[in-house]
Amino acid sequence: MRPLTDEALIQAARAMLERSYAPFSHYAVGAALLGSDGKVYTGCNIESAAFGATLCAERGAICNAFAQGCRSFVRGAVISSGDGYCTPCGICRQLLFEFSDHLVMLCCRNDGAYLALTAEELLPHGFQSETME
Repeated sequence: MRPLTDEALIQAARAMLERSYAPFSHYAVGAALLGSDGKVYTGCNIESAAFGATLCAERGAICNAFAQGCRSFVRGAVISSGDGYCTPCGICRQLLFEFSDHLVMLCCRNDGAYLALTAEELLPHGFQSETME
C-alpha cells in the first residue's frame, strides 16, 4: 500500500467543506485525520443556534474515528472557507494532543499553502491524563 500524501489528506479535508453546516458564521471547515490504522477519518463543522452545541470539524473527524474503532492519529489536515491558515480551536487542540503520540497537523490555506505543526507546537504543555495521577 502506498503512503498517503499530504496533498491527498488535504483533499480529503477540502471535500468536507461542501458538507459543512455553517448558517451563522458562514465559515465552513473540513478536517481529515490519518489514523494509526492507516485509514482516513473526515469531519466537517456543524453549527447550532445553541452555539455551545456547535461541533468543530476536527472533533467530528475524531468522533468518526472513534465510532469505527480508531483512537490514535498520526497526521491530519484542516482547511476552511476563509483566506488565512486554518488552525484548530483550543478544545480540538487538546483532543488532538491527547489522542496522538506524534501527530503532525497540516493547517491549510485555500491557495495551497500550509503549515505542518506538531501537536506539541499547537498546544505546548498540554494537559495529559498523567497530570491527574
